[in-house]
Amino acid sequence: MIQFRSQASQRYLVNTTWIVAEKVVRMAVALFVAVYVARYLGPHGFGVLSFAMSFVGLFAVFATLGVDEILVRNLVQEPDSFERLLGTAFTLRLVGAFALFALVTLAVQFTSSDKTTKALALIIAGGTLFQSFNIIDFYFQSRVLARFTSFAQICTLFIGSAAKLSLIAAKASLIWFAWVTVFENATLALLLVLMYRRQRLNVYAWRFDIRLSLALLRDAWPLMLAGAAITVYMRIDQVMIKEMLDSEAVGNYAAAVRFSEACYFIPVALCSSLFPAIIHARSMGKEEYHDRLQKLCDLMIWLAVAIALPTTFLADWIISFLLGAPYHSTAGVLKIHVWAGVFVYLGVASGKWFLAENLQRYAFYRTLAGAIVNVFLNLILIPSMGIKGAALATVLSYFAAAYLSMAFFKPTKELFRLATRSFNPIAATKRIFYAWNRQQYPQRSSA
Repeated sequence: MIQFRSQASQRYLVNTTWIVAEKVVRMAVALFVAVYVARYLGPHGFGVLSFAMSFVGLFAVFATLGVDEILVRNLVQEPDSFERLLGTAFTLRLVGAFALFALVTLAVQFTSSDKTTKALALIIAGGTLFQSFNIIDFYFQSRVLARFTSFAQICTLFIGSAAKLSLIAAKASLIWFAWVTVFENATLALLLVLMYRRQRLNVYAWRFDIRLSLALLRDAWPLMLAGAAITVYMRIDQVMIKEMLDSEAVGNYAAAVRFSEACYFIPVALCSSLFPAIIHARSMGKEEYHDRLQKLCDLMIWLAVAIALPTTFLADWIISFLLGAPYHSTAGVLKIHVWAGVFVYLGVASGKWFLAENLQRYAFYRTLAGAIVNVFLNLILIPSMGIKGAALATVLSYFAAAYLSMAFFKPTKELFRLATRSFNPIAATKRIFYAWNRQQYPQRSSA
C-alpha cells in the first residue's frame, strides 16, 4: 500500500478526497433532482430545456478562451503574481462571456426553434457572465486548496436543487428552470468570492495587464481549438436531434444521457489517484512503465464494462420506475449509449498519458476526428434510426477517437497495443487480480 508520510503527500491526499467526495455528492443529488425535473416537464419540456443548454454549450469555449489550464500553470509557476494573473484572466473571461452571448443571440435565429426555446437559450447564455468568477477555483487548485471550491460547489448544488424542487411544487413554467441556471451560476460566484475573502484576499486587488493577456491568449489558442472540438463532440447530438426530429426526441435522448454519464467522474478520480505512480514508473524502466499502463487500461475498460452490462439489462426497469411511460423511448437509447463509457474511461486514461508524454497535439487530433465522425454519423443514422441512431453515433465516435485513432500515429501505437490487449477479458482479469494480490500480500507475490 502507498504510505503518505510527508505533509505534502497528505495535502494532496486530502485535496483529492475533497474532489472525489464533491463529485460523488454532485452526481447523486444531480441525478435525483434531474429525475424529478424530467418527470415534471415531460419529454417535450425537458427536451426544450436540454436543447437550449446544449446549444449554448456549443459556444462555451468563447466563455473560457482556453485560458483555464494555462492560468493554473502560471499560478503555480508565478505564485507572487496571482493578483495580476487573476485580474487579467477575469477580464478575458468576462469579454468571452459577452462574446458568447452575442454569438448565441445571432446563431439561435438560424434554428427552427420557437420563441420560448430561443428565450431559454438567451437566459442560459446570460448566466455565463457569472462564470467569470470561476477563476477563483484555479487559484485554489494552484494552492492545493480544493476543499474551498468543493464546499462552494456542494452548497450551490443543494441551493439550486432546492430551487428546482420548489419550482416543481409551485407548478412553475419552463422558463423559470432556465433562470435557475443563472441563479446557480450567481450563487457559485458569490460563494467563491466569500471563500477567497476567507483567505484574507480581495477581488478588488486584481489588476488587468494587457501584455499578460496577449501572452495568455498566445499560449491558450491551441487549447481553445481543442475545447471547440470537445464542445462539438459532446453537445452536437442533441442540437441535431432537435433540428432533424423534435423536442420530445431530445427529451428522451437527454434523459438517457443523464443516466449514462452519471459515473463519468469515476475514471477522472481514479486516474488522478493512480497516475502519479505510473509517472514514477518511467524512472524505473520501460518495462515497469508499460506494465502499469497496461493495468490502468485493464482497470478502466473492465470497470466501464461492469457498469454498462447490468445497465443494459436493467434499462427498461430503471426508466419505467424512475421516469414512467412518457419516456418510453429512453430505455432503448440508454442500452446503446451506456457502452460509450468503455471508450470514455479509456480516453481519460490515455489523455493522462498524452500529458505525461507531452503529446497534447495528438489529443487534439483525436478529439477533432471524433467530432467529425460524430457529426457525419448523426447525419446518416438519425434519419434512419431516430434517437437510437444518435446513441450509436456517439458510441462509434468515441470508439474512433479514444481507441482507433491511436493506431494511426506512430507515437501512440504502443498505447494502442496495450489498449487492444486489455480487451481480452481473461488476460486482463489475471493482470488485475495479480496486481491486487501483490499489493495485499507483497511477500507472497515476490516468493
